[in-house]
Amino acid sequence: MTTTAPYGAWESPIDAALAASHDGAPDHVAFVGDEVWWTAPRPTEGGRRALMRRRPDGTEESLLPEPWNVRSRVIEYGGVPWTATTRPHGGPIAVFVDFTDQRLYAYEPDRPGAAPRPLTPTSPVGGGLRWADPRLLLDRGEVWCVLEEFTGEGPGDVRRLIAAVPLDGSAAGDRARVRELTDGTHRFVTGPRLTADARRMAWLAWDHPRMPWDGTELRVAELAADGAPHDVRTVAGGTDEAIAQAEWAEDGTLLFASDRSGWWNLYRTAVPEPGAAPAGPPAELCPREEEFAGPLWKVGLRWFAPLAGGLIAVVHGKGATALGILDPTTGEVVDAAGPWTAWSPTLDARGSRVVGVGAGPHTGPEVVELCTAIGRARVIGNRHTDPVDPAYYPEPLIRTFDGPDGRDVHAHLYPPRNPTHRAPDGELPPYVVWAHGGPTSHAPLVLDLEIAYFTSRGIGVAEVNYGGSSGYGREYRDRLREQWGVVDVEDCAAVARALTDEGTADAARLAVRGGSAGGWTAAVSLATTDVYACGTVKYPVLDLTAFASGETHDFESHYLESLVGPLTEVPGRYRDRSPIRHADRVTAPFLLLQGLDDLVCPPAQCERFLELMKGRGVPHAYLAFEGEGHGFRRADTMIRAVEAELSLYAQVFGFEPTGVPRLELER
Repeated sequence: MTTTAPYGAWESPIDAALAASHDGAPDHVAFVGDEVWWTAPRPTEGGRRALMRRRPDGTEESLLPEPWNVRSRVIEYGGVPWTATTRPHGGPIAVFVDFTDQRLYAYEPDRPGAAPRPLTPTSPVGGGLRWADPRLLLDRGEVWCVLEEFTGEGPGDVRRLIAAVPLDGSAAGDRARVRELTDGTHRFVTGPRLTADARRMAWLAWDHPRMPWDGTELRVAELAADGAPHDVRTVAGGTDEAIAQAEWAEDGTLLFASDRSGWWNLYRTAVPEPGAAPAGPPAELCPREEEFAGPLWKVGLRWFAPLAGGLIAVVHGKGATALGILDPTTGEVVDAAGPWTAWSPTLDARGSRVVGVGAGPHTGPEVVELCTAIGRARVIGNRHTDPVDPAYYPEPLIRTFDGPDGRDVHAHLYPPRNPTHRAPDGELPPYVVWAHGGPTSHAPLVLDLEIAYFTSRGIGVAEVNYGGSSGYGREYRDRLREQWGVVDVEDCAAVARALTDEGTADAARLAVRGGSAGGWTAAVSLATTDVYACGTVKYPVLDLTAFASGETHDFESHYLESLVGPLTEVPGRYRDRSPIRHADRVTAPFLLLQGLDDLVCPPAQCERFLELMKGRGVPHAYLAFEGEGHGFRRADTMIRAVEAELSLYAQVFGFEPTGVPRLELER
């Protein structure tokens, strides 16, 4: 039996608690001997990340109990937080970063009574000592990784380098025992990649004001018998070429992903001995107008993994992505069959086995193993099971809209869908335009129960991959150069208007929402357009001048030079585009959500904006959450946030939701 009810008022089995419990994805997968390990989100355990282990017999277990939280804070967004290897006797040994104190710990899970033991000291200076992208070298008794060391109290008082930490624990109370392998010349580095004979090391480096998707250098060093690097040189990359990943092939050549063609494609180069003649230009292995890598938002992301015999496992695509096996001698790629349309930048390979994380429109993120010998892909961890009838899931539509000046705007459309409800004849649905963060990021085509929370209640969602998004080549990314707050806002508005013009959405019931850079886009949209009836703004940038003048973390402290322009040259542009300068133009109701521990977009910006809204008569609410940083991880926070968002839409769009606390709006 089908019930007729207004859009937004449909009853749904997908409640906020269910959506929160399925938030997040497994990450940082790798082989440890014949086992596969990864990290997994635990929203109901304070938002920690657990280190998971799948034994050869299929048994899956968490290696560390609460409150251990395997997560790095390097560049605030983190990076690969663990590594492990097998030993002839005693089982595996793991090294991991714990989020609470950011120390490196060693752990032997198969040793009776074993507990994690610290390898690195703490530091009272600024953000302390942080670690990421580790590599275990048992023969040297060390772990090599990225060290982020704060030298003062300011976010810019920091140095980053590759360092060697002794496994015997002697550095746990003595910083001097940490051996520095690079000199800190570059502001940012990724972790070391060593040749099989440990004679060479490769890594990526870049400096302000570049972001890693603007330009990076691929560095190589020779290693002395004691492991000391020498003859350091740059073998590829530069200020206008972004290399996202590099790995040594088994033949000693260097594989890397570069966007020198306008797309992140794969290349191979021979690295001559120091002082020898250059090897010539690198060979392009599979020239295509699609991406074989992406933006390096975290340290140590992996879009490809070399296989034995010379084949390469690759994540590739335009917009949507696939897991494939590339034959570099022919340039052919054979993709794994399955329901997955979005693969995370975390791959590992061992022999003929490849492991990664894939998701699809009807499948949540799963740990997937591909056997290249038989061409079969199977789920081995975090297996998706439908918590409700899939008929309540949205059916996505991949759309390309016409934006200003005839430019393409890519989007995923999720119309309302509920098998037990329909709307009255003639009623058009409300729609929420979702702007993703980054802004150099991407909205993947995957099952998201938070989207389903709204669509199963009769509210459509349009995820917009506006100009500046990754996944469509460098030219598409560069559309946002000096145009942040313009192109992103225009593209989102173009999608919203197109939906109303074609009769898909109700023009009077449109909303905009986003977090981080998407929160900026949502806030600017409310201040500069009349498209939306309300908006949800999550941990946003609201004041460009303050953001560029020290009110953020080091990694993005110069990001606005490319997104807006140099502050010293165009200060007026910073003022004119900032929502905090135009609070008087905001007339639509809004919900502001903020983590009080956010160092990327600090709560001070929200608080100043709210002061300007006092007494203006605009309905709004501000929810600030203790213990949350940039992005929400705790189940109770996510439940409160999504229910508040639905209540806002209910009050503005004129429907009565069931079982949702009413959000109190101030004026």
